Parts: sequence; C-alpha cells; structure tokens
Amino acid sequence: MLAPERRTRTDLAVALAIGVVVALFVGLMWWTSDSRNTTSTPMETTLPPLPSASAVPDAVSELWHAKSTRTPAAIAVRGSVVTADGSTIVGHDAATGRELWRYAGPEPLCDVIGTWSSTLAVYRNSLGCGDVIVLKGENGARDVTRNSDADDPVELTSDGTYVVSRGSTRMEVWRSDLVRTLEYGRVDDQNVSNAQPRTGCALVSAVSSSAKLALVEDCASDAGLRLSILDPAPKDAAKPEELASTIIPDVDPDDATVRLLAAGSDRFAAYIAEPGKPARIVYFDAKGEPDGEKVLPSAFTADPVTAKVGSVVMVWGGSDVYALDTTTLDVRWSRAGALGPGALMAHDLLLPVKDGIAVIDPETGKEKRIMRVQRDSNALVTTAVAGNVIVEQRGTDVVALR
Repeated sequence: MLAPERRTRTDLAVALAIGVVVALFVGLMWWTSDSRNTTSTPMETTLPPLPSASAVPDAVSELWHAKSTRTPAAIAVRGSVVTADGSTIVGHDAATGRELWRYAGPEPLCDVIGTWSSTLAVYRNSLGCGDVIVLKGENGARDVTRNSDADDPVELTSDGTYVVSRGSTRMEVWRSDLVRTLEYGRVDDQNVSNAQPRTGCALVSAVSSSAKLALVEDCASDAGLRLSILDPAPKDAAKPEELASTIIPDVDPDDATVRLLAAGSDRFAAYIAEPGKPARIVYFDAKGEPDGEKVLPSAFTADPVTAKVGSVVMVWGGSDVYALDTTTLDVRWSRAGALGPGALMAHDLLLPVKDGIAVIDPETGKEKRIMRVQRDSNALVTTAVAGNVIVEQRGTDVVALR
C-alpha cells in the first residue's frame, strides 16, 4: 500500500501565495471595473403605467423643471420622465419631479433615448460611444448591456423594433436584447471587414423600419452620394445584405444637404437642399430609385427633427413642420411657425408654437385652439406625454406642464 501524501510547509506556503495573488487580482479587477464606478439605485417597487389622458386640458402651468444636457429630446417612459446630465440618468415622477430612480456610469454619456418602454443610454469607453445599457421602464433597474466599437459621437434612432447607432464611419443595429443584428462601415477585424460592401465611406444619414434600413453614404470612389437599402437583421450581422444600392442622381455631393427623414412600407423620404435649387422632399422606392418629390416653400434652417405621431411622421426643419403619412410618406399637411415636431395626447397633436401649444387634428392639420405657455426663447422644443402631464425639452431644460 502506498503511503498517504502529506502536505509540507512549502506546499501550504505556495498555496497561500497563490490564494493571495488570486485575491489581489480579483480585487484589482473590481477596483478598476465599471461596476465599482457605477451607481444604480432602482425603485424597490414596480412603477405602473400611467393611464392615458382622456382629453387635452384647457390650460397648463409649470409643475417642475430639471436640467437635462444629454437627452436630445424629451423622454417619458411608463410613469416617469427621464433626464440625463454628465454621466447620470434620473427617472422623475411626472407630476412632482420627485426622483424615483437613478443610474450613474463611470464615463460621460454620449446619448440617451426612450425606446422599448425603457431608457437606452450610451456611454463613452475606450472604443468610442460604445458602452450601452438599457434601464427598465418600470423601475430604472439595469436590464441588458453591451460593449461595442463605435465612433464618437454617435446618433441613436429607434423605429420601435431596432435601434440604430450611427457614427461618421461605423453603424450598428441592435434589437431589444441588445444583440447586434447589423455591423456596417469601419470594421477593425480584417476578416469581417472583407464582408463589407465598401470601405472608407462617410455615413451621412440613416433611417430604419422593422423591415428595411436606408443609408446615405459619401464614398470617395463614387461620383455622387450613394443611397443603399439594407436588411436591418441579415443572417450574419457581420455580413450586410444590400437590397439595393445606387447613386442619388443630380445631387452634388460637395454642396448638397441630404438627410433621410422616414421609412414607409416600400418608400423612403429624404430632405435635399442644394444652392440655386429649391429645397425638396424626395421619395425613393424599394430599389433606391427616385419616386417623386415635394418642393418646399423654403429650406430648412436647422437639422430636421422627426417624431411619429399616430398615423403621421412629423418633420420639423427649423420653423415649418410637415406631416407625412406613415405608409406613403406623402405630405398630408404643413404648418408654419412651429418650434418642434410635437406629440400625441388624447388623439390630438400638441404642437409647440411661439407663446403656446397648438392643439391640432393630426389627420387634417386643423387647429382647434392654442394653450398659452410662456417660454424664454423660440428654440427647438421637443414634446413627450406622461399620462396627463405634458413634458417639454427646451434646449437643456426639461419642463413638466399640467
């Protein structure tokens, strides 16, 4: 019979040393990790959705206001109003402004939007604006996260099914669990980069639907701006599937302003402005070919801001606002003197205008009345609705009205 093995003092010392090293390594990883430098204070209870307003009020007054420098538009998720400043995101009670939940990341915020009944935020990391988190709408708790290679800055847009994160050289598309469904443009992995249809292009503008994604690119090898129609969720996220790709005719890439506005069932709308030519909304079919246009009375004076409001997509370009049918994208009606694209409340469009909020039938554009509201400027105003509370973002200030 073999003699039983006995541990010597040396064995014990070596084991202890290994344990200390492992503990130090784990501690160092935690000390330098994002988790240590993150503060998450969700609600202990679940926030129920607010009941929809039965009617637009006759008059409103300010309930509360807060600073929000990192939200490009007003955000209302379930029963909370979301603000973001620096690296901190806060969910507020819509009626009182009381803090309901808070999340603070280790780095500055790049962008914050409301989508999927949640809040989606992108923080800076070593790769750009690629540290992504979804906070649950019902309590502000962390839901899903991802880390991606990304440009800095990026623009986030959502069609309700997908979120598009577009920078000047790289674009990603995510579904609600933050699984990447499409990777496009600059890719550092050479094997993956070879699957891209083109390289070295500037990504100018993008718009998506649940079935198609349109992208305008400026490529040095092309004679003009290129419009590509893509599958937002191909079989392999690293291998884009182009449904169509063509050069936009009669547009000078050096002088033209081209911005995609909306995606319909099989049609896309883009704003195009060039020196010496009237500004216009140009339509493209599913093959990327021109399919009509709408000449505008004047050029946009600001980057277009869009919002889906019922059966129309509202497009604001600095003063005038246009209501596009969500299916055909044809212009149903327009109105001058708007401060933003507005939002829906009790089947009416609340359109911010100078000195107030115009209550409008979104189907016809007929104005019913104006609620007087005092504002300090006539800058862009984006609107959201939380139950019977109207939320306006005016520059970097969020104001709740009722």
